[in-house]
Amino acid sequence: MSGGDGRKTTRNRIKQSTTTVSGEDHRNRKRSRNERGKDQLRILDVNFLLLGFIIVTSLLVILFVFNSVLFSDGDDDQLPRVITPFPAPKIMDLQMFHGDHKESLYWGTYRPHVYFGVRARTPESLVVGLMWLGIKDGRYFMRHVCQDADDLQTYGWKKHNGRDYGHQVLSDHGMTLTTSFLKSKVNDSGYGGDWAVQVGVQSEKLNEDLPDTAHIFFYVADEGQNALSLGRSVSAIHEKSLLAFGSRADVGGWELHLKSMDNFEVHHVGLKTPHIHNLSDLVQGILGVQVRNFGHLELPDTSDDSPNILVYQISARAPFRADIAFVTGTDIDEDRVEERVDSLTGTSFTCQLHKKESEFDEKYKKIFNPLDKLDSESVEVGKAVVGNLLGGIGYFYGQSKILFPQPSKHRPDGDSILYWPAELYTAVPSRPFFPRGFLWDEGFHQLLIWRWDKHISMDIIGHWLDLMNIDGWIPREQILGAEALSKVPEEFVVQRPSNGNPPTLFLVLQDLVCGMKKNKFSPSESKDISAFFERSFGRLEAWFQWFNTTQSGKYTSSYYWHGRKESQTIFELNPKTLSSGLDDYPRASHPTDEERHLDLRCWMLLAADCMHSISEQLVYKKESWEAYKETAKLLADFDLLNKMHFDKDYGAYFDYGNHTEKVRLRRQLVEKNANQPPSLELVREVLEKPVLRFVPHVGYVSLFPFISKIIPSKSWILEKQLEIISNASTLWTNYGLRSLSKTSSMYMRRNTEHDPPYWRGPIWMNMNYLILSSLHHYSKEEGPYRERAETIYNELRGNLIQNVMKNYKQTGYLWEHYDQKKGSGKGAHPFTGWTSLVVLIMAESYSEC
Repeated sequence: MSGGDGRKTTRNRIKQSTTTVSGEDHRNRKRSRNERGKDQLRILDVNFLLLGFIIVTSLLVILFVFNSVLFSDGDDDQLPRVITPFPAPKIMDLQMFHGDHKESLYWGTYRPHVYFGVRARTPESLVVGLMWLGIKDGRYFMRHVCQDADDLQTYGWKKHNGRDYGHQVLSDHGMTLTTSFLKSKVNDSGYGGDWAVQVGVQSEKLNEDLPDTAHIFFYVADEGQNALSLGRSVSAIHEKSLLAFGSRADVGGWELHLKSMDNFEVHHVGLKTPHIHNLSDLVQGILGVQVRNFGHLELPDTSDDSPNILVYQISARAPFRADIAFVTGTDIDEDRVEERVDSLTGTSFTCQLHKKESEFDEKYKKIFNPLDKLDSESVEVGKAVVGNLLGGIGYFYGQSKILFPQPSKHRPDGDSILYWPAELYTAVPSRPFFPRGFLWDEGFHQLLIWRWDKHISMDIIGHWLDLMNIDGWIPREQILGAEALSKVPEEFVVQRPSNGNPPTLFLVLQDLVCGMKKNKFSPSESKDISAFFERSFGRLEAWFQWFNTTQSGKYTSSYYWHGRKESQTIFELNPKTLSSGLDDYPRASHPTDEERHLDLRCWMLLAADCMHSISEQLVYKKESWEAYKETAKLLADFDLLNKMHFDKDYGAYFDYGNHTEKVRLRRQLVEKNANQPPSLELVREVLEKPVLRFVPHVGYVSLFPFISKIIPSKSWILEKQLEIISNASTLWTNYGLRSLSKTSSMYMRRNTEHDPPYWRGPIWMNMNYLILSSLHHYSKEEGPYRERAETIYNELRGNLIQNVMKNYKQTGYLWEHYDQKKGSGKGAHPFTGWTSLVVLIMAESYSEC
């Protein structure tokens, strides 16, 4: 199974490899249109008017229709279509993303995979980072890259505004470190301004074996391998603070200074190597040699010729504090450098940090707690959640690997081909496990981020949409650059261009359109949002058309997630649907093109409705407006939905496909390789011939029509959905709604010998948020079930908040998902991705569309 198929499987396999370290148990067909009757036209071909719209409105739409071959005109000199960029102006070339906006975001904590790191939003940046020696069981361990095996009690940004301020706390077995980050722009500074970090170290003497001296390591490295110059006075750091200096085309001359009122030793080493991602291993090896040869735990104060990495060791008795200032444009006005360093160190620096902290608190209150309804503990946790999501935003540059099975001179890497070099500015789900971009996660991240900073949110969405190829496809997992690649096993790197991911960005875009309708934004914000939609509309149309073409089902208004292959899943109890994002959620036992996937149909409704709103309200394209309106109307047709997906006997909505419940895993002798003897493996055994039917598994997928608000508020079917939600025998728990009903034959069953249940019972915050949003909607709608919806809403909201708060208090983390029996956090942690939606739940901030 290719790792490019789905993020959740990637998670499980990464967790399995992590278990070895930490000891923890983790983790087209193309339809022929010629034989269709009038009732089987594709959605955008509802009638000849709409067909004419597709042909006439834009040449781009024609380009989006898939050919039966990947090469344009079959010419091997042409780039394959799959790696041909979308033929339109880039969204990030808009004026709104340049000038002051671009410069203000140039430097940042854009290295989420390390405990603390700073870089610029440019390829081959100057990067800095922090390491330290932690102590566990009487032994030293180097800390640098966020990893579960380090077993820190807690770490993460307690506050971060996404732009120029952040404060982080890291607790490591008796040692507590704080990192406070601040940016400053003055007339004399170079592009992007100056920045500084204050590192504080405190030690709690847990036993007599712990040494008195703490060791932290601060480094500066040039990704372009340009030589760095060592400061002239490292040995006399208290008199002259210069650590390093150099010059770059982007910022001009620069200097790195260290200042402190505390007494400590400073040692250094200069290295010349292209590999920055394994720097902690290099430093640890150097320290080991020093201890063996000289008995000193200190860097050797030596340097390679023309080093591109300088590492500084700061050793002192805790507590101590060090201020490190990075100033740019030093070649313009050398006389004011010392003045600028003074403003970013010492008392002046501390005062600026306090001011930024107060501004963060006020902004949080204004956006997420305007009525002072939350208790102080909830507010502090909420600030940490927002801070860690914003502080986890990263910048990446590189090339994705794309599956490309056809022989070609463009295939330097066997069965894969490289996408064009690209940059991505994005939030990440989890710093230790998934410090990179995931397409379907990002829509949920932006539900919170756009409320905090609309321009950062549009910047991120614009970066994602600029990754679209000529066919309207976006690689779902972004593994860009050496540092990102270092965190991903090779088998999970390659992406499949035939597979999609839920288009959750439309959740955010719909919010922005609705805000425009209701005049909720300032004139300048409205102007920029309109410009954003004008530029991105063609790409959004292509994205919609890609789904509408490649993920279409056999019948009108039906869709299914392509990529399920029964022939490759003889070792799985139920063939996974990785592209849906719900990995092992049970679908039809035998994948065919007869399948109808309920969740994808509802995602397409969201996309069509959003495209209608954009074209009507902001782009003013009459043909698009009418076409998407008709599409949304068809997908929202209650009677048609019920005919295709509603089971009256169950009172529930289901997928449809070739299915049998009588399957099991049985251990059999399997010959995997002719050169090796057969081995005993768990193999799927089918005990009954499958038939076309509803797939009778109640769970998150069953609630998608409810989430999409298709069900009329007076319909008896709404009552049935409320019963499913509130019934403890199906989805209800005291900690949130479980992903799969206890009545399901697949409930909490392993899919393979090595794959524990993932979306087969555990509680996930992203789906609970969407369900809460609909409960909130129905609690305001006139109808016989209004009060019942309100009661369930209040109870579910309370349960979710209470459980997340309890786990955060006990463990110091947000978690990927939560156990349905005890409510305990499970999976990756810290997981501030879509679990951060708890802040919107506390604020009762939902879509008003």
